[in-house]
Amino acid sequence: MRAIIATAAGGPEVLSPVDLPDPEPGPGEVLVQVAAAGVNFIDTYRRSGLYPMTYPHVVGSEGAGTVIGLGAGVTTARIGDRVAWASSAGSYATRVLVRASDAVPVPDGVDDEIAAALLLQGLTAHYLATSTVDLGPGDEVLVHAAAGGVGLLLTQLAQDRGARVIATVGSPAKEELARGAGAAEVIRYRELDDLTTDLPRRVRELTQGRGVRAVYDSVGKDTFDGSLASLRPRGVLVLFGASSGPVPPVDPQRLNAAGSVYLTRPSLGAYTATRTELTARTEELFAAVAAGRLHVRIGARYPLERAADAHRALEGRATTGKVLLTP
Repeated sequence: MRAIIATAAGGPEVLSPVDLPDPEPGPGEVLVQVAAAGVNFIDTYRRSGLYPMTYPHVVGSEGAGTVIGLGAGVTTARIGDRVAWASSAGSYATRVLVRASDAVPVPDGVDDEIAAALLLQGLTAHYLATSTVDLGPGDEVLVHAAAGGVGLLLTQLAQDRGARVIATVGSPAKEELARGAGAAEVIRYRELDDLTTDLPRRVRELTQGRGVRAVYDSVGKDTFDGSLASLRPRGVLVLFGASSGPVPPVDPQRLNAAGSVYLTRPSLGAYTATRTELTARTEELFAAVAAGRLHVRIGARYPLERAADAHRALEGRATTGKVLLTP
């Protein structure tokens, strides 16, 4: 099979296409012929060494495809089933082993590329809007990077639950995408002189001085201070990424001074810890797509061999929606 490995911790240049032996499914595993693999910021964190990894390793954790092999004891899938997954190591490949417990069925109304584009970011957006903060009518929220993969989905899910979304984006084209997803207000952060002071000032202008119930921050270091200052009393800062770099250590007294606010750093694994929770979330997402209530934007497709270019585009914030690799 063909695969993309990270040869060492470093930039996109450490990604290398290689030929590897076809894997054999062990107990509780399925072997999948990959139709599309998702490209996510967590892949860049693992490639760069921000998240500790062993090297070399096959990159990627998300995809969709067709089951071509079954390990012992597998009862939740059959040969020929179309499945998708969000957390199986080695997904930048033509074939991948997936734990059967992580492989969710893809319904007939959803094609493989949409399934691969939806799963990790869709599950993230789903738990953020329904569980980390249970959004409802009247809630006001700030969504950073709203034209990105998670941002577009989160904006749609939040708006569908009745929340008013204030989005941040980096360009007029991205503003159009965010508004198309349901954002009521859009702030172009590149037009602000100082994110720490100008961002919360604009947020409070747009909320009649109240601040927002929740800030969804996937940017990290560059936006953290402005995000914290944008919250209403007892609001929640949801830090779920670090595209600009990790946030330095935080004095808990800052949460007190900001109005008894909350800070959480959630992970997908904690919100899909059981098969029941995983399938409940994916079924809701696939149903919303099939019903036309949730739209998945595929912003770019790259051949598997060009994984390094996909990483450069993602890290350079040159993408909108989802980036896919197509073996």
